[in-house]
Parts: sequence; C-alpha cells; structure tokens
Amino acid sequence: MPDRTPPVAFEGSVPDPLRHHGDAEVSDDLVDLAVNVRLTQPPEWLARALVEELGSVASYPDATRAVDALAARHGVAREQVLPTSGGAEAFTLVARALTPTDAVVVHPQFTEPEAALRAAGHEVRHVLLRAEEGFALTPEALGQIGDADLVVIGNPTNPTGVLHPADAIRTLVRPGRVVLVDEAFVDAVPGERESLLDGDLAGLLVVRSLTKTWAVAGIRAGYVVGDAELVTALAAHQPHWSVGSLALRLMTETATPAALAEAARAADEFTIWRAHLTRGLHALGVPTGGEAAPFVLARVGAGVHGALRDAGWAVRRGDTFPGLDPTWVRIAVRDPHTIDGLLRELGHILHRRTA
Repeated sequence: MPDRTPPVAFEGSVPDPLRHHGDAEVSDDLVDLAVNVRLTQPPEWLARALVEELGSVASYPDATRAVDALAARHGVAREQVLPTSGGAEAFTLVARALTPTDAVVVHPQFTEPEAALRAAGHEVRHVLLRAEEGFALTPEALGQIGDADLVVIGNPTNPTGVLHPADAIRTLVRPGRVVLVDEAFVDAVPGERESLLDGDLAGLLVVRSLTKTWAVAGIRAGYVVGDAELVTALAAHQPHWSVGSLALRLMTETATPAALAEAARAADEFTIWRAHLTRGLHALGVPTGGEAAPFVLARVGAGVHGALRDAGWAVRRGDTFPGLDPTWVRIAVRDPHTIDGLLRELGHILHRRTA
C-alpha cells in the first residue's frame, strides 16, 4: 500500500488549514489583496440580467438553458456538463461519487478538493511540487503519483500561479484512473491556453468557476465538464435544485460571444498588471512563483504577512497550503496604482528588517 499523507499539521491561529481561504483574511479596514475576485461588483449588463432573473425566482430552477449554453461554449455534448453550486460543490460531488483507493492531490494547490475527500472518509496522499523547481510537474513528481486511481491537480494552480502543459497532465490519464483538474482561474489566462477542455475528455473531470472573473462570489456558480460517464455519476449525488436560478442565468449570460470577448480582454489586462506586480517584487529581491494567474505567490519572509496586515494590507497567507511555509504569501493582482502602494509598504517592511 502507498504511504498516506496525514491531515496537514499547522501551528497557528487557523483551526483547520484545509478550510482556510482568502476571504477569512479580509476586513473593512484592510486593502484587499487576499481574495482573487476581479471586480467589486458585476458588470452592468450582467447585473441587469440578474435583476431581471429575480422576477422568476418563485419558480424552481431549471438548468436546461445553462447546460445548453455551456455545452455550446465548450463544444461538448450536454451529457458532459454539470452545473454546480460553485466549484466547491463539484469537489464534494467527486468525493461522494467516487471510491478511490489511492487518491493523490498534487500540492501546493487549492485545499477544498482534499478537504472534501477527507470529509467523505477517503485517505489522501500528497505529491509536493518544489519551489526550487518552479513548482513544475516534473518527471519525478509524475513518478510519485504511481498507481493512484484519483489524481487532483490545479491548472493554473492556486496558489503557485503555475500553468502546467496540458500534454503533461494528459499523460496522467489511464484506464481505471480519474484525473480531476481545477481550472477555476483558466479564464484569466489569455486564450485559455493549456485547458484540458481542448481535447479528449475520457477519464477527465474539469472544474470551472465563474465567480472570480464576474465578481459574483456570493451567487456560487461553477460547473464540471468531462467524461460523460463520470459526469453522470456526479449528477447522481447532487441534490435537486442545488444550483439556483441566479447562478444558472449567470452561466447562460457569461457563455455568450460578447461575454467571452470581455473575459478575454480582462485576461489581457491581468497579464499586464501581473507583470507590473512581479517586476516590483523582483526589484525588492522577493522570489515569486508562476506567472499565469490573477495572483502571484511571493516569498516575502517570515512575519511579513502579519506586518502587512498591521500596515493595512490583506494578502493571503501561504502556510495553510501543503508544501508552503510562513515565508510565502499570495497576492491578488490589482491595478498598478494599488500595487504600487503595496510595493512601497512592502519595501519599507523589508528595509526595516535588514537595517
């Protein structure tokens, strides 16, 4: 039997590191660079559509139009699409529907999939990608996956920001194995390059989220696209009407050509803003992770997370992600003016520590 990874050991003020997320770091008196939602409110055209949908909420939700829109958007059959109440519900459905004997989570990455698997009684094994190797999916890491029958990986990965080559992830697909790919942030990648939805979906489940790009985290809108047999298995464990009318309308509206074009422009803007942040961090001598997400993983040093909070800046602590320690933080990409303010404060903090 393969070695099992125990639940994350953590010393600090977080009772369950796997359930800690950026929203817990935010308060009204802090500049929010901890949460990766792009806007402070939805675009006007989307807000109007959601307000219009309120006139129909006396009826039970019907996912037909949303499924049709998502299937058309990705060029797949309806049977390969399942709307979910955010990406988090998708991970819970996987944990309920599947019975893995050797579940591997490739870390550092978003911790909800592992939390869901453990809550359902499954043991979980870690494969840790290394900072000194750029958190890349190396041949050594691929070898450590071994004979796992469930592999969970993010692309681009939260929090490292690394975009793994789709071909490398596809090498994981084999009979008797399910490969679950969290693509919650791939719509912030220009052209959605390296998405696993561009190709054969046998043995694959791809989870998408709409809440970050469209500033609707409170609505909970996500979906799964993948192997039709696996999607059907997940659907069998989903409660009736778990995805509400507003979320379904959101899926329909954001799958249109005009909405996709707007998302593409936002991805291009993120690229420019992220480069500004990364250059500034490097100028301060701060190492960073990958460069393909609407956030940057930065090794600012021990105690800097708290010092930034004391100075009025909320960034996401890194030490609740398996494989990272307290020297790491995740910084959401914002406009250059906001980022310049963060960089100035970070520069002051680092200078005081070396003076």
